[in-house]
Order: sequence, then C-alpha cells, then structure tokens
Amino acid sequence: MLNNNDTSYETDAEADIAHLMAGRQITLDEIAVELAAIELRLRQIARAAETPATPVELEPMIDSLRSKAGQLREIGEEAGKLARIVEGDVPLATKFSGTGDPWGSAARGTDREDFGGPAVVPTARQLLHLAYGARVPGTETTTYPEAMAGMRVIWESKAAQARRRRERDAAVEVEVLELECETCHVSSGERCVTRNGRVSEKPHTKRLREAEANVDARLGYLGDNPVAVPGVD
Repeated sequence: MLNNNDTSYETDAEADIAHLMAGRQITLDEIAVELAAIELRLRQIARAAETPATPVELEPMIDSLRSKAGQLREIGEEAGKLARIVEGDVPLATKFSGTGDPWGSAARGTDREDFGGPAVVPTARQLLHLAYGARVPGTETTTYPEAMAGMRVIWESKAAQARRRRERDAAVEVEVLELECETCHVSSGERCVTRNGRVSEKPHTKRLREAEANVDARLGYLGDNPVAVPGVD
C-alpha cells in the first residue's frame, strides 16, 4: 500500500518531463510558472467539488485541496524570487552575515567547517539569505552571475542523486539473479543458499560485487557517485 509520505514512490510517467522545459534542463522561471498553473488547477477543482454531481459532502477534501494550493503558491513564489536572483536582477551579499564566509567561485578552496562546508554551489535558502543581507547598509554586494563566474558545475540535486541510487540498487538486485554464484554454486535465476541449503534473500558477497560492477559500468557509476549527470554534456 502506498505511503502518502513515501517520496520514493515513482512511476514511468514521472520521468516524462520534456514538456516542462524549452531547453534540456528546467529553469527556475519555468518551475515557478508550472507551479502557479498547478496551484490554479487545484483551486479550480476545489471550487468544482463544492457542487459535485452526486450528493456527497466533500468539505474535508476541498479544504485539503485549498491548503495544498496555498503551499504550492509559497513554493512557486520562492522559485520566482530565485529566478530573479539567478538572472542577476537581485543584489546579493558577497559573504554570509555572521560568519563572513564567501560563496560561489570565491568559496573554492576555502575551509568552511560549519554549515556543510564551502558554499561553492549555494542552496536556495542561502541565496534568499544573501538577498536579505544585501539590504543592510554598507554591505558589499554582487550578483549571482558575477559570483558564479568561471564556475563550470554539472549539477543535480541530492534528491536526484538519491533517486539514481535507488535505480542503481534496483538494477543490482536484477543483475544478481542473472549471474551464477561461485560461492554456493546456484545457477542464474536462483537465489543464493546457505551452507545447509536454505534460500537467502542476501546474495554472497562475490556475486553481489560482480553484479554491482556490471551495473555501475552500464550506468556510469564510480563508487557511490555518478560519474556524470545523464543528458548533460
């Protein structure tokens, strides 16, 4: 049964994203516009649900739809602010207030021990913080394009990395059964067995390593990290 809080739930349709963007990667402006469209759609459904064809009281559902629409509006507004920031329309502080740590290209090679290390690639929250900090009189400011000048970063979010890791692990599970096991001598298609012949859900290490090596070579993995972001030159 699907857990409503399970963010790992995925379908093939979820990967159909080309229609969301004009280029090869989605922009923050495109994200903001798409979220605004979804928000409106939810509010329209909530309005229509006030008078359904069949007499059923849907007030809890309607309230939930409007609540989620409100949450999407907040996320969309944040995406819109970030779109202005990355385009260079919004001044940003050159350093984080309190710590004085630089960010962007200026952070390369710095030893920032707190807050997850140097902010070479700033988070959304950090950019909004820097925009707020730029309003303080006397603060040295820059823009996102200026601060990121010279940076050649192939970027994907932690969420994408986690998803690709799940896809890799699922592929390894399939690959294991394609191989014979040199340890317990079972054939392909059969699960490993213990010394007394009991079937085990866990494959022997040598068989697992061979499966991992095959999958990693096929998908482009090196250790725990993807060698390259798919679809990006």
